[in-house]
Amino acid sequence: MFREQRLGEISEEILDYLSSRRADQRILHADLLTDRAHLLMLKERGLVAEELSNKILSALDEIETGLPLGEGEDIHEAIEAAVIARVGPEGGRMHTGRSRNDEVATCIRLALREELLGLMAEELSFIRTLLCLAGEHKESIIPGFTHTQHAQPTTLAHHLLAHADAAFRDLARLKDAYKRVNQSPLGAAAFASTGFQIDRARTCELLGFEGLVENSMDAVSSRDFILEVLAALSIAMVNLSRLAEELILWSSSEFGYLELDNLYASTSSIMPQKKNPDTAELARARSGSVIGSLMAALSICKALPMSYNRDLQEVTPHLWRSLDWTRSTVRILAGCLSTLHFHLERLEESSALGFSTATELADSLVRITGMPFRTAHSIVGRAAASGGRPELSQMDSISLEIAGFAVSEAGFSEEDLRRALDPRGNVALRANTGGPAPEEVGRMIAERWASIAAEESLLGERRKRVDGAAEALLSQGRPGVKEHEG
Repeated sequence: MFREQRLGEISEEILDYLSSRRADQRILHADLLTDRAHLLMLKERGLVAEELSNKILSALDEIETGLPLGEGEDIHEAIEAAVIARVGPEGGRMHTGRSRNDEVATCIRLALREELLGLMAEELSFIRTLLCLAGEHKESIIPGFTHTQHAQPTTLAHHLLAHADAAFRDLARLKDAYKRVNQSPLGAAAFASTGFQIDRARTCELLGFEGLVENSMDAVSSRDFILEVLAALSIAMVNLSRLAEELILWSSSEFGYLELDNLYASTSSIMPQKKNPDTAELARARSGSVIGSLMAALSICKALPMSYNRDLQEVTPHLWRSLDWTRSTVRILAGCLSTLHFHLERLEESSALGFSTATELADSLVRITGMPFRTAHSIVGRAAASGGRPELSQMDSISLEIAGFAVSEAGFSEEDLRRALDPRGNVALRANTGGPAPEEVGRMIAERWASIAAEESLLGERRKRVDGAAEALLSQGRPGVKEHEG
């Protein structure tokens, strides 16, 4: 039975402490792909005979289809032990010219690559949900907030589009991280390469990587690609948490802006009238868990000398948990959005509360009377302090005191006042780039749909490359299959 050599007897407790078998289940398929690619390269380089290579490949096939693995402190030992049990001692030649150090680094990258492709597809689905909702609500007037206080009227589409744009940036960070994840460390061996004449470019090609992590020391000891992904996940979860917080607040009786579908809420165990936004609350909480994983991984990696250190074993569980939390949160919040009900009348009614049209009233005074904005700001601020909807006579009185003339004498009419105080009119005026005016929001939505199409095309190309490499690798080395010539 193959096992890493120890200096003396070792207890079961220590073996369990050292073991990564539970976490390694995430990389079983990736490990088998890595074994196949390395073995095929060894055969092509004349380092393993073809007959033996075929026997080892058959054993790997059996493991893939459920052959029980034996003992071993990690999945790599267990697979090799299972191969040796099937093939005999010669099965150990599959490990020629490599170390567990470069093997595990390769497996993590392969498994992570797959997770990122899945997450990016889910992000695109989430963004599509937001864009569909935004397209339905370009004319739906809602209150906009700063400091959680009524600020200015906007539209529901404008608000949803803000979340969509944040999600687009989350997607961009994942795409950028993917490029650095999809690099091959295989062939670096323990850290100082190997004396066997291997072909790193060939295994890179077989596994569908886009390039090499060239320096063999860097290849086995770096986990900054994990840190980068965890950072991207943390930012994405912070953005998702902001949306979750709004779902929680807006579904409360104090706001009354929306109602979650029963599938995404629960009742109280004691208060039958309650409808609790449990899924949104857990989404908000899990953002903290992902941030915690990032901090833990950074702390583990922060002072490790070159090259490989066993500490790195503790980093990957944080990665897998964070990916699970992020992917499920993206899916759950997409479901929340697609099934919720907005109380549009309540939203529009609320849009005028707190004198939210005050900014447009000040702007109108500037445009019509020519007074400086700061003067207009002071006039409207005085009117707001008195409470209620201002009348033109009140505006004249305040203006005489502050500016030295009545606004009505400078051309500001009752109709101008009415228009300035109308939330819908406020929104319509704000047609500058990125503003909430319906036609401008419509333009932004159309552009985002075009971006979605481009992103889906790129993701499809990456998926095709990865799946094509895996399919080609699984077929290589079988009787009747033309071998690589290189």
